Amino acid sequence: MSTAISIAQQFGIGMVSVKHSNHFGMSAWVVRQAVEANMMSLVFTNSSPALPVWGGREKLMGVSPIACGAPAGANGKPFILDMAPSVAARGKIYKALRRGEKIPGDWALDGEGKTTDDPAKALEGVMLPMGGPKGSALAVMMDVFSGVLSGSAFAGDVTGPYDMSKPGDVGHFIVAIKPDLFMSLDEFKERMDTLYRRVVGAEKAHGVDRIYFPGEIEQIREDERLRDGIPYVQDEIDTLNAEAERVGVAKIKLAGSV
Repeated sequence: MSTAISIAQQFGIGMVSVKHSNHFGMSAWVVRQAVEANMMSLVFTNSSPALPVWGGREKLMGVSPIACGAPAGANGKPFILDMAPSVAARGKIYKALRRGEKIPGDWALDGEGKTTDDPAKALEGVMLPMGGPKGSALAVMMDVFSGVLSGSAFAGDVTGPYDMSKPGDVGHFIVAIKPDLFMSLDEFKERMDTLYRRVVGAEKAHGVDRIYFPGEIEQIREDERLRDGIPYVQDEIDTLNAEAERVGVAKIKLAGSV
C-alpha cells in the first residue's frame, strides 16, 4: 500500500499488483494505511480453496476478502469495508473450533454436503457464499484481479496458510486514489461526513438499537480492546504461550480473568 500511496500522491491513482505472497491477515489494516494518508483504496486478495462456485460442491474459490475505504472529516467515521464473499469468514470457524463453540447452521456444509453447526466438520466441507451466485461471483472476481493478473496461483491452486509444505503463492491487487481529484479534500470529507450522518441516522427497523457505518463496529471494538485488553479462552492462551516458548519470546501477560 505504501507504494500505491506514493504513486497516487504523484499521479492521482496508484495501482500495485503483488505476486507469490502469503496470507496478509485482515485486509482492513491495509485499507487503514490509505485512510491515514487521506486516500481512498481498493484492496483485493485471493486465498486457498474453501468455497464452491455456484452450483458446484467442491472447494475451488477462496473466501477472499473484498476491502475498500475512504477518509472522513472531523464529524464522521472513515468508511472501511472488509468482508468475505462467504456468509461468514473462515477465520470465525477456526475461532469457534479453538473455543469449542458451535457455529450457525447456514455458514458451511460438511464433507457430505450437509449443513452443520460443528466447526470441525465445516472445515472438512465447504463455506457457503453470501447471496448465492452473487457471493460466488465475487470470489471469482478476487481470483481474476489478484491471482490471474499478478501471475500468482489461482483457480484453486493457492496453498492454505496452515499448509507449510509449499509457498502460499497468493496474489494481491491494491489501488490508492486521491479523493481530491474532482474537488478539494475538505469538500470530500464534508460530503463523507454527510453520508455518515445520514447512514447512522436513518430510521431504524423494529428491534434495531443502533445503525453503524461500515467498519464502525470494529473501530469501537478496537478502542475497547486497547482500553480493557483482548479476551481469550484458556486454550488460546495455552496455544499462544506454547508458540511464544518455542520461538523464545515473552508469554502473554494476563490482566485478569472472568
